[in-house]
Amino acid sequence: MLGFLLRLLPFWVREPLLIAVGSVLGVRIMYLAVRDHDRVAAGLGVVFLVFTAIRVHTVVRALRARRSPSPAAPEDGAAVDAAAQAQPQPQLQAQTQPQPPLPLQAQPQPPLQAQPQDQAGTEPRSIPDTPEKEHNAWAQAVAAVAVFGAIAAVLWAAPRFMPSDDNSPRPASCSDGGHEELPKAYKKTPQPVTGEELCKALNRPDLAELLGTPGETATTASGTSNTAPLTDGKVAQPEAEVAFDTYTVNVSATYNKMSTDQYVKLMKFGNERDIKTLTVLGRPAVLSSDHTMKIEINLGSDGSGGPVGQGPLARTLSVSFERDDRGGYYDITVWSTSGALPDDSALLGIAEKVLPTLHGRAVR
Repeated sequence: MLGFLLRLLPFWVREPLLIAVGSVLGVRIMYLAVRDHDRVAAGLGVVFLVFTAIRVHTVVRALRARRSPSPAAPEDGAAVDAAAQAQPQPQLQAQTQPQPPLPLQAQPQPPLQAQPQDQAGTEPRSIPDTPEKEHNAWAQAVAAVAVFGAIAAVLWAAPRFMPSDDNSPRPASCSDGGHEELPKAYKKTPQPVTGEELCKALNRPDLAELLGTPGETATTASGTSNTAPLTDGKVAQPEAEVAFDTYTVNVSATYNKMSTDQYVKLMKFGNERDIKTLTVLGRPAVLSSDHTMKIEINLGSDGSGGPVGQGPLARTLSVSFERDDRGGYYDITVWSTSGALPDDSALLGIAEKVLPTLHGRAVR
């Protein structure tokens, strides 16, 4: 049915239309073949491009034929002129032959028709017909260009509005916590950030690259607006976590009155190791290492949990909220199930990218 409809179209509409469709599909299929390393798609794209090249060659030959008319037309015109010249010749010769004068003189009209041509001294020429279809051909060409533009626009915009067949994993997105009821500690804290805001700030497109694992995609991303433990719900402590196949990153904010110096003394009193003080974004900061907790939950009939064990080693960068270190800090922690850790430069890079995007006390 489609082939029948194409044959009904005029030449100057059908051929540009086929060229438009063949070129767009050929280029698109070749792009997908190169991206997906698909040989079958590459062969199909080559077929479309070869078909398009043949149609282009046909149109070029047609255009050349219209610009330089074929020799058949002059020959036909010459034949018409020759016929016009040959028509009166038998009559003129008939006048010179010795024949009875009465029959020849009784027919004076044929010689009278030939006299204007002899007096003018020019041969009769056929007036070429005006190319009435020339304007129609140009109109068809313009219509073909318009159709080409419409088809190209549709094919180019179709992947953006139509569902993609790409089955590659999508990066995890943060859940919408707009309807989450915040604890009372957040209402008493000046300009606190929420877990949702922390998650959006941490779940950056370049987070995997900052961790030294470019190409990985976030598998989970979440944020919660909790309170600090052992504070009876009086200290706000939102946190967010983004997990990859290699590393997991956790960012938390603790809105207490503990300075960085006091925090360092507390870490030295505990089990933290490799403590190193430094300055990040002009604010006091400290690097430390400690083991995470490992909890096993039994999903049997009783649903009881096992004892809390020691998990893999984690590296934490704590940065004060303010330059004068009046209390409160951010913790950026990275760990992996294999126990491997990235360089400290990865933690510094995350802090320099994430913290300036947060509002309130985090940017002072």
